[in-house]
Amino acid sequence: MEVLLENLGVKPDDTKIDALTGSKMVNMNFYPTCPDPELTVGVGRHSDLGALTVLLQDGIGGLYVKVEEDIEDVAKKGEWVEIPPIDGALVINVGDTLQMLSNGKYKSAEHRVRTTSTKSRVSIPLFTMPKPTEKIEPLPQLAERDGGARFREVVFKDYMNNFFSNAHDGKKSLHFAQVNNH
Repeated sequence: MEVLLENLGVKPDDTKIDALTGSKMVNMNFYPTCPDPELTVGVGRHSDLGALTVLLQDGIGGLYVKVEEDIEDVAKKGEWVEIPPIDGALVINVGDTLQMLSNGKYKSAEHRVRTTSTKSRVSIPLFTMPKPTEKIEPLPQLAERDGGARFREVVFKDYMNNFFSNAHDGKKSLHFAQVNNH
């Protein structure tokens, strides 16, 4: 987190980083084989609500990321691209909290998981997120530099409740915190 924020020209203190990543949760996901993977969903399209997700995946594959709509290569807009597993590597996803905090400079990764017809799959994500009572908003330095905040201040617990009411609906939950004129 410190490196990502410093890349934006912000020097956060340890207290702020702890507030943004103070809660951690580990999931262990098992996706059994399916004779016709097109008929099932491992995990539907979504972005992660926290700050960062660290993912350990097995060698099977099945993680897909949606190419952002604002890229220049028109042919790839909205396309789902499989992230091939690399032995011993971790996948790091930016979550909605970091997108809000960075005033949209970092984008949360919309992704989904598919099953395979040949092998069962296991993934182990570690979610880092703010404590439920933490207030989330764009960092003031970034909002000022950008000519205004693109997201309003939200209490993380409220954002989390909204997120889970829109589960597996892409990045729709971000609309909850978005400022209307952006």
